Amino acid sequence: MNRFLKFLKLLLFILIGHLFLYSQALCKESKIFLVKIDAPITPVIANFLIYSINLANNEEAKTLIVELDTPGGLVESTRKIVKEILQSKVPIIVYVSPSGARAASAGTFILLASHLAVMAPGTHVGAAHPIELTGKADEKVMEKITNDLVAWAKNLAQMRKRNQKFAEEAVKKSVSITETEALKLGVIEIIAKDLNELIKKAHGKTIVIDGQKIKLNLKNAKIEEIEEDLKTKILKILTNPNLVYFLLMLGLAGLYFELSHPGTIFPGVIGAICLILALVGLSILPVNYAGLALIILGGILFFLEIQIVSHGLLAIGGTICLLLGSLMLFGKNPPSLRVYQPFLYSVILTITAVLGGITYLAVKTIRKKPVSGKEALINKVGKVIEDIGPEEGKIFVEGEIWKAISDEYIPKNTKVVVVEKRGLTLKVKPLKENQDA
Repeated sequence: MNRFLKFLKLLLFILIGHLFLYSQALCKESKIFLVKIDAPITPVIANFLIYSINLANNEEAKTLIVELDTPGGLVESTRKIVKEILQSKVPIIVYVSPSGARAASAGTFILLASHLAVMAPGTHVGAAHPIELTGKADEKVMEKITNDLVAWAKNLAQMRKRNQKFAEEAVKKSVSITETEALKLGVIEIIAKDLNELIKKAHGKTIVIDGQKIKLNLKNAKIEEIEEDLKTKILKILTNPNLVYFLLMLGLAGLYFELSHPGTIFPGVIGAICLILALVGLSILPVNYAGLALIILGGILFFLEIQIVSHGLLAIGGTICLLLGSLMLFGKNPPSLRVYQPFLYSVILTITAVLGGITYLAVKTIRKKPVSGKEALINKVGKVIEDIGPEEGKIFVEGEIWKAISDEYIPKNTKVVVVEKRGLTLKVKPLKENQDA
């Protein structure tokens, strides 16, 4: 009898274990991942999308829906995304949405590579002709690049049994079509106004993964959105060429102000931060380094204007360098990765005016002419803002910060009198109470 009870207990434990494993399997099978891409295809977006595909595979999700709205992007980043889609064991549904969205250029390849292609009403796909970023490729080189992309697009269309003619014309002739045309031509399989309609229409569809036909079972599946992490959000913002360009120019202006007016600190700190953030963005985006070098040279020429008597020639040269460098920096990128032209000219004019103003004030201060045989700062009263002694400190006099020395120690916040000017350094002494200021 005891043996029989032990046997029944063993069977019960086995049954419970199987039920637990079966319930876990059901939970995994009922999950649908959703990821939203609404930006140009850059290395940041590629890494995020590849992470999402890997997560969907690790979690054995029923499918991953990529809600796509992109003006295009970089070929290399697109190739990485397409490679992951083709290797995915989980069905990838690319959904061009919402209404008004597009899968242009790089987005066309991602849509063609998907296991199931879906578009919302009022969307379009196409215009995938390549743009050579360096601007140095001749017609033969561009023809080779175009033919390579045509072969890639046709291969993807053939693998997914989609319209190869459209794939070729999208690359060669920048053809773009609406969702109704795409459905009619066999470029997509479904038109859906929202996710609920997409899941309803996709349920029961047959797709092919690794040569095996799989029937999608999306009924009663729970949608789980994959959110961007903080790092992705920050890097996504820093891949906006307008913001990167503005941070670059603001950083140069801040550092220039600090160099021309030592001791102000705040502009230098802000400038350094802006410059570092700009360099992060420039390390991700494709840039013309000759343009970047010209922008830096422009800042150097403005600084030299303070040190050398050029009667404005260095400042003019700096302005020209800033203009040419700004136009070259993102000049050959796709439109989505290029600075908006009116914004670019506005920034150039503003920064040039700011740098010119700073230069004028600095030159006016440094090259101030003597008054009645003595320099104008002699006998002026100032205030110590950094302790002074035989080693240099700082004083604030006549609305400006100057380096200063003294034969005796003078603490901070003490009033002093300028007794001598040695280049850009003032020699001072403490102000006596009965001395006439």
